[in-house]
Amino acid sequence: MIIEQKPLYKTLPVGQDIIFTVSDNTIVANNFNVKFTAQVFVADDSSGVFSTQSLVATLKVTPNNKGVGIFSLEPILESYVSPQYQGTDFDGVIYSTYKGTAYSDDNPHPIHLIDKYSNNVNNTKYFGISFNIEYFTSATSTTPVSFNKPILSNQYLIFNGILNYDEVLKVSNGNYGFNLNADKLVFNDFYGSLGKFLSNAPLTQYAKLTDYGTFSFLNFLNTGTNSFQVGTDNAVINMVKYILVSLYNSSGTLLGSAIQIDSTFTNGGFNNNNDNSQTRLMFFGGFPANLDGWSTDWDTHKANVSYYTLQAFDDQDEAISQIYTINIIGNSCKGFESIRLTWLNQYGTWDYYTFKKKSIKSLQTNRTTYTQLGGTWNKSRYQINGYKGGKKNFRVNTKQLITVNTDFVNEAEAIWFENLINSTDVYLLNGYDSDVNDTRYGITNKYVEPITVTTSSYTRKTKANDKLIQYTFQLEKTHNKKAHSV
Repeated sequence: MIIEQKPLYKTLPVGQDIIFTVSDNTIVANNFNVKFTAQVFVADDSSGVFSTQSLVATLKVTPNNKGVGIFSLEPILESYVSPQYQGTDFDGVIYSTYKGTAYSDDNPHPIHLIDKYSNNVNNTKYFGISFNIEYFTSATSTTPVSFNKPILSNQYLIFNGILNYDEVLKVSNGNYGFNLNADKLVFNDFYGSLGKFLSNAPLTQYAKLTDYGTFSFLNFLNTGTNSFQVGTDNAVINMVKYILVSLYNSSGTLLGSAIQIDSTFTNGGFNNNNDNSQTRLMFFGGFPANLDGWSTDWDTHKANVSYYTLQAFDDQDEAISQIYTINIIGNSCKGFESIRLTWLNQYGTWDYYTFKKKSIKSLQTNRTTYTQLGGTWNKSRYQINGYKGGKKNFRVNTKQLITVNTDFVNEAEAIWFENLINSTDVYLLNGYDSDVNDTRYGITNKYVEPITVTTSSYTRKTKANDKLIQYTFQLEKTHNKKAHSV
């Protein structure tokens, strides 16, 4: 039996056609009721992929008209990866933190609020396939035959991303794959340019000093095992060693020293070789509110920061990411309430945008009424009560609606917003409130509120067509306001 077709690359987004084709011309031609089988294994550790406890499904297909068996694994594998909503506790040893407090079941925090780094729980998984064939040697035989030694596929790393149907794929010997390096989705210096975070967001973004958010990146990938490489060719361990944050005032002058945030256990990260999928995709708390409280340089200079930059480096201190710039939103829109959204992006991680122009909040109410009898009818005498009788509300369902407007944006941002319209997971992300003690009162329901985007159409605007580019979005909170029951 031969594996005729397989994914071209060993690291791939799960939301695409993941196809394997197998064949055995001799057995198919000379036997009866032939079926190709595929045992699907999914695991956190690459060393445990083909262990018994990692088996999640067994598939069988009959040979097609060409005598081969074709397996599509996307519907199965996509069930084993999911977004990261909360911070992490990695093996009870490495924790993400929020304002210095380690993540735990008793002290959870949203992933968006992490101080420095976080691993993932289900964003990434390893999988492998064990192929076999079963058949009968005669038309009357009742006992199937199969190989004693199945054929094992390579081990693959999947992450919770999707590919659009117009994504460019590379094909080699009939094997299809999406080259992550082509879109610069791996931190390295291949093809003459540096890598990017796992996002379609522009390199320049905007945030208020109270805004939270994360940047995500693939980590610990090497070419032999994963088809892609984190770090330059000089790297000893293919990892992000640290991210450098540099603060600038309005004149472009560096404030204080650059802040080096090492990806260490203490900081919620990881910095040694390992085979765990939970370290293969990591998060970095890189927006202003994430930096509060633990960085002396940030706390000292943030009142004078006009913008700051982020850049990732490998274990040889060589730059491996492009420079990201975060411009601080000041009081130029004084009087308007800013609204920050976060949404699940194409690569299964989070993007953010702060709407700083006019926003409108409204309520839409649907009432069910009934007519109530006046007075009392079950006492020794009839008594009139002024509060009883007439038309009453039996049930009140009130939706909370929000209309938000962008500032004037560029064409890159206009394209990026298409991801917001298409996202299945969108949230309001409230800013840090220093007047309320989070430790005393808690943070559940405080920062992250689920919403849906109800805007049903989107026009990609350009400067040539539209001169100034601005967008309006309609939002609806997913939970109705509570009302007293009757």
